[in-house]
Amino acid sequence: MMTKDAPPPAAGPFRHVDTWIFDLDNTLYPAACNLFAQVDVRIGAYIAQALGLDADAAKRLQKDYFRQYGTSLRGLMLNHGMPPEPFLEYVHDIDVSAILPQPGMADSLAALPGRKIIYTNGSRGHAENVMRRLGVADHFHAVFDIVAADYTPKPEAAPYTTLIQRHGIDPTRAVMVEDIARNLEPAAALGMATVFVDTGSPFSLPNPQAPGPLPAYVQHRITDVPAWLAQVAADLSLPRPRD
Repeated sequence: MMTKDAPPPAAGPFRHVDTWIFDLDNTLYPAACNLFAQVDVRIGAYIAQALGLDADAAKRLQKDYFRQYGTSLRGLMLNHGMPPEPFLEYVHDIDVSAILPQPGMADSLAALPGRKIIYTNGSRGHAENVMRRLGVADHFHAVFDIVAADYTPKPEAAPYTTLIQRHGIDPTRAVMVEDIARNLEPAAALGMATVFVDTGSPFSLPNPQAPGPLPAYVQHRITDVPAWLAQVAADLSLPRPRD
């Protein structure tokens, strides 16, 4: 597990960027907020009610589907024909008050040139709730959620291509910021710059069972998104050095 603070990379590698793509959960807000604990409980409750299972059986199915399909929802859709909309509405009906407003991050986002897009395995409604709580909603141009991805979760490659096509993104002029390292691999393969937000959780690492050096598709590693954004915004405001 890596917990030691990493110095934010300088803005030089990001001077070419005109599209900034951010994951949502545990990226735009700290993992210590632990919002997913609420979502996790609600997923189990929804499965138990919908399929007539006791709590233990529902939890086992929830985790089995997550491991097999990338999201519990995808397994429920494929194996039980479950409609996704009521599921997403229910599981994301959570208390986001643990998130503190981030006026400094809002200022940094405003200072970054180009578009800002959220790419999440969650729902648009959840993303909007989080953005409003953070105070950054006005600084994002679009949300690419699990519905826009045709319910195919990261890190499968197909939705990354859909994201690029739908929003006219030149991947060589984009950067993706994400707290789960393996979700950066398809982005790097398409030519994006990548920034890994190291939360200190083994789950965020490429191989949680055998932590080791980060792979080459992780180009930059940070531990504090607001601090990194502030530095990048400040550095980008400086005159470009002469060649």
